[in-house]
Amino acid sequence: MGPVPRAVTPWMWCAATARWRACASLSGVCWRMGDYVIFTLAAPMGGFGGPAGHERRGGTHWPARSALLGLVGAALGVRRDDRAGQGALRRWQTAVSILSESHPLQDFHTAQTVPTANIKRPATRRAALTALKPTDNATLSRRDYRTDCAFGVALWGGEDPQAVADALNAPQFTPYMGRKSCPFAAPMAARVVVAEAVPEALASITPPPWMTAVTPRQIISDAPLEGGWSETQSAEPIDRDLWHFGLHQLHVTGPRG
Repeated sequence: MGPVPRAVTPWMWCAATARWRACASLSGVCWRMGDYVIFTLAAPMGGFGGPAGHERRGGTHWPARSALLGLVGAALGVRRDDRAGQGALRRWQTAVSILSESHPLQDFHTAQTVPTANIKRPATRRAALTALKPTDNATLSRRDYRTDCAFGVALWGGEDPQAVADALNAPQFTPYMGRKSCPFAAPMAARVVVAEAVPEALASITPPPWMTAVTPRQIISDAPLEGGWSETQSAEPIDRDLWHFGLHQLHVTGPRG
């Protein structure tokens, strides 16, 4: 059976898996150390916003922690004003492997609303457009996207990994690759695996059917990675209703750039 792990957390031996299991309490529900929820994200185009202004909305080349937790929340049916549900989501740790060499794409478009000085609460779109004046300028906007996106994702440390995997395979709300205009190209194929570390868990993902290899170009993780470096990103969700995000330290391994 082996020695009991030295830790303050209570432990119980699980004969079915031949592993020690850490428990919230001696009489509570246990979770097995090394349980990861893994799944794949693939889409022709994705948008992963960074700090956003009104006219310029930049992005990164991978989905940040806040995006992944939002995706899991959508799958579970957690609404933005559900404080308890949002708190439970933040217990999950995340890691992403970049599987494809995506390319940047910038979208330039205009958006326009009718000033309330022209008309208040128009009953129809036609009435709103009729109220526009030549001096009512449209807002110019630029948004960053990535094309040919493919990522592996691993989650650990939260409650009920199997329930999360089941929800990702049958989500309550429609998932998308960062923005609603970016649907997925393949099922997420979520499942629970036992692994010793993040890279091992990510190596077990089910790749999209058109990909023959899953060798990651980079891995970005909440947990430290051997041979990697650390960065700080504004990706820790604080208040989904107010769109407040705090600084978050992430760890990266692979080629820089």
